Amino acid sequence: MNYGKYFLGDDREAAYHLFDDFHGYKDIRDQAVLHIDLMETINRLPVKIKTICCTLDQLGDNCRLIAKEIFRLKNIKEMV
Repeated sequence: MNYGKYFLGDDREAAYHLFDDFHGYKDIRDQAVLHIDLMETINRLPVKIKTICCTLDQLGDNCRLIAKEIFRLKNIKEMV
């Protein structure tokens, strides 16, 4: 079940870098049942690029990282 979606803009490198900073596991584990997918739109269709499995605490950490990055990117654009 999907329950959240963040749009990071059109900077692929920034999105990949942020995703690489996430806390979690590349493989499926019993204690990490939540999944975060890095999606990209290609020809107007969503394509899954990477997946990370995480615990509820790790999901909270990852959401904080996303919020910080969105805030940073928005403020940089407004300053330019």
